[in-house]
Amino acid sequence: MNIPVSNKQSVTMKKLWSFFLPLGVSASLVTISHVIINSTLSRAADPEHVIASYAIAMSLLGITERPAVLLRQTCSALVRDRRSFKATLTVAQIVFASIIAMGFVFSYTPLGTIIFKNVFGVHEDNVQAVINVYRVLMFVSLFSGIRCLYQGVIIYQLRTKWLTIGMAIRLAGMYMLSLYFIHTGVTSGTVGAIIFLFGMMIEAAVSFSEGRLLVRKLPDKLDNHAIGHKRHVFSFYRPLLMSSVISVWIGPAINAMLGKTWDAQLAISSFAVAASLVMLLSSFFSYLHQIVINFYRIDPAAVKKFITMLGFIPALLMGLIAFTPVGVFLLEHIIGIHGRLQEESIRVLQAFVLFALVMPWLDVLNGLVLVRGQTKLIVGSQFSNLTFTLITLIICIGISPEWNGTIGAWAQSIGMTAECIFVALALRFIKPMNSLSPGKLPHDPHMEKRSKV
Repeated sequence: MNIPVSNKQSVTMKKLWSFFLPLGVSASLVTISHVIINSTLSRAADPEHVIASYAIAMSLLGITERPAVLLRQTCSALVRDRRSFKATLTVAQIVFASIIAMGFVFSYTPLGTIIFKNVFGVHEDNVQAVINVYRVLMFVSLFSGIRCLYQGVIIYQLRTKWLTIGMAIRLAGMYMLSLYFIHTGVTSGTVGAIIFLFGMMIEAAVSFSEGRLLVRKLPDKLDNHAIGHKRHVFSFYRPLLMSSVISVWIGPAINAMLGKTWDAQLAISSFAVAASLVMLLSSFFSYLHQIVINFYRIDPAAVKKFITMLGFIPALLMGLIAFTPVGVFLLEHIIGIHGRLQEESIRVLQAFVLFALVMPWLDVLNGLVLVRGQTKLIVGSQFSNLTFTLITLIICIGISPEWNGTIGAWAQSIGMTAECIFVALALRFIKPMNSLSPGKLPHDPHMEKRSKV
């Protein structure tokens, strides 16, 4: 795929596992933070109203936080010296300012009311409660961005244990604060936002502390590293941002179309249950792209071997849950779902097996895209995903609306498959043209040093 590699260097499986395991564990631990918050909010006098106000505000946060999260991939792919970090930091500061400005607009102008009422369907009586939650959550994006920026440095320096350490300290802090609110009383969804913000501030502080020390150890300037100005970083970052704008429509499109099935409530709820299980299962494998970014040019054979070992595990686990009594046991005794919802959730999980099969390999291919610096390809791949998702939804709703939540699973699985095929073909036939591509750098002496650590 026209990606230069360093000669006579090798990476052991032990090194790859020591790099990857903390990333996978930290990604899996994220789900616990949401469990802490939801269990706290459930102690309110009116838990349905309180949890709903928090969940709706979180839906908007998922959109506005995305630009900050993309800084992790950007930093880990581009930062090799202090000059490139300074350029990335400048871009990050612009992103942070934009996110906070957007948050203030949503929180303190009529636009926020319009969005929550007309886009998210919030009743007029509940809009103010949702806005109050978002006024706290908007600062989560800022600290999430700081966290992701310095985590990019930490990941490139192979200090991934600090991601797990930061997440563990974050969870401990959130749990202690949740006990305080349980003792004093949970009165609104703002409590959940405060707990979430407190946890993110802790994780950002840990990442900043370690990341800043690592930045100081970077060389001032590598002669053959072309990233040195914010326009270089923007050329890499901008397509990632554009692709995220496309991808955020996939979830709402699925939920909207599930409302047209024979039993809309059952379809939406079963899809939500199954999707949460899929995300929990696949989160551990969501950092395979970092293996590619950090090790592919050093030892592609070792990377291919490692990925082959892990790539089929999500599909095997999903098949075990979807087609054996393990799934019924999990839904009934762990999650507490019975009856029709349990039966429908199992059918949805069966359709998600394709998703679990494709997801790791798409993550790997996206890692290769980042190595080559061809982030514009991700815009096309996300558009392919959205297009095939919509086509599948329309066809299935028109032919078999009785499939209910299974339609959503097939749409998401086929959309991701189309995205994976697009990226694979693009990497095969489109040669990198950008001279700033990290994958086109002739040699990185700092990379050779890292391979021997």
